[in-house]
Amino acid sequence: MHPALSIPPAPLRLRQNNKREEVWCILRHRYVALTPEEWVRQHFVHFLITHRGYPEGLLGNEVTINVGGASRRCDTILYNKEGGTPRAVMEYKSPAVAITQNVFTQICSYNSVLHTDYLFVSNGLQTIVCRINKNTRKYEFLKDVPYYKEL
Repeated sequence: MHPALSIPPAPLRLRQNNKREEVWCILRHRYVALTPEEWVRQHFVHFLITHRGYPEGLLGNEVTINVGGASRRCDTILYNKEGGTPRAVMEYKSPAVAITQNVFTQICSYNSVLHTDYLFVSNGLQTIVCRINKNTRKYEFLKDVPYYKEL
């Protein structure tokens, strides 16, 4: 049994593969292990596409980047349609993991390389979104997940 989240439920395709439960990732086009974090990722991506109008073709899951010489994987990146430049980076945690300063430190380290305009952090129960004002270099926390057309 998987926990209910504060975002709308998604029509996930699940399967058993030996003793491991898997979910179909609509962005990676393959089945992946259904961990608590993956449960949040899949629901959040479906929410962005279905309820907020984010184009599926501009989203990427588990994108590898280099941060300070170390290979890291961003949970989800939203690219712009003009040139594939990252526009937003998203970090997901299991519903059992609180969103803390450490989570923001992690996503900010990714953004030190990506230079996106938006940061999204969610554990499926709580979601925090901030826009980065590049003129003032300050974070502006938003009340809700913006629609794609508002970005």
